[in-house]
Amino acid sequence: MIARPEQRGFRVVDAYSKIVRLGEGVGRHRRLSDDAISRAIEALQVCQQKISERGVQRARLIATEACRAAENGDEFIQRAKVEAGLELEIVSQETEARLAVAGCVSLVDPEADGVLLFDIGGGSSEIVWLDLRNRYGARGFALTRFVRTWTSVPLGVVNLAERHGGVHVTPDVFEAMVGDVAERLQNFPLGNELSRAIERGNVHMLGTSGTVTTLAGVHLGLKRYDRRRVDGAWMEQEDVSAMINQLLNMSYQERVDNPCIGEDRADLVLAGCAILEGIRRRWPCQRLRVADRGLREGILMEMMAADKVWSNSNQKRRRTPRKEYNR
Repeated sequence: MIARPEQRGFRVVDAYSKIVRLGEGVGRHRRLSDDAISRAIEALQVCQQKISERGVQRARLIATEACRAAENGDEFIQRAKVEAGLELEIVSQETEARLAVAGCVSLVDPEADGVLLFDIGGGSSEIVWLDLRNRYGARGFALTRFVRTWTSVPLGVVNLAERHGGVHVTPDVFEAMVGDVAERLQNFPLGNELSRAIERGNVHMLGTSGTVTTLAGVHLGLKRYDRRRVDGAWMEQEDVSAMINQLLNMSYQERVDNPCIGEDRADLVLAGCAILEGIRRRWPCQRLRVADRGLREGILMEMMAADKVWSNSNQKRRRTPRKEYNR
């Protein structure tokens, strides 16, 4: 994602994404496979070309759970440098959680007392409690200061689907996946205090991942995925339950044929639903807001905040050539 700063955020100049399943097999073998590395390098070469063509002046490029967990994660980083000309950094779980928050805070309900934010990835899922009872009017990027607690669960759509199977998912298999997630959530810091905050009724979920955007697209009955309609959409608890049940009752081929799922996600989406269901059962919020944004946007927000691009006067911004940023 390449962007220029604007008065209250940024404007995306160019973007590219591709599902490469870098973490495929890491849960079993503790190594990134040669095929997965090749797929990732190929995608990174496209990114490098875009960065070069756009004349990007400042960039940050990160790797997450697959490289954290794999014995040869550093080897992949070196190959990315040599073969794609890109220098990636393997970020910590805490950094990943913070960036997910930074990327999504603009979608927080301004009247909410708290937000349970989650990011369901391929190899891990980050869960963050934003306690906003004393925000005193803070909004946007400033809300990143209100992280009360967080955790990173080493379960994502790829490793959970590998463990239980993602093509033919029976209700029993789905419940087994949910059970795996529930077990991991038992040690969430301040989990009982979060439960009491949710019981008071003014805490909503905010989800960023292919899982929740897929659910929203199916819920909206989209004939083709439309980010403008999905990003920022609200779903009630009953809507989420209905969509999970609908996906669970689909055959693999029906999931492939659905325009909001497709072949790339057809064997992963129910693992994502199981992670979401595990979170919902632990902390049942009435509302879920869907974010088609996340780490990329979070990185851009942090870099621009560090450069103080939004503290300049309008006149100074007009005089100063704008950098282009990339993540």
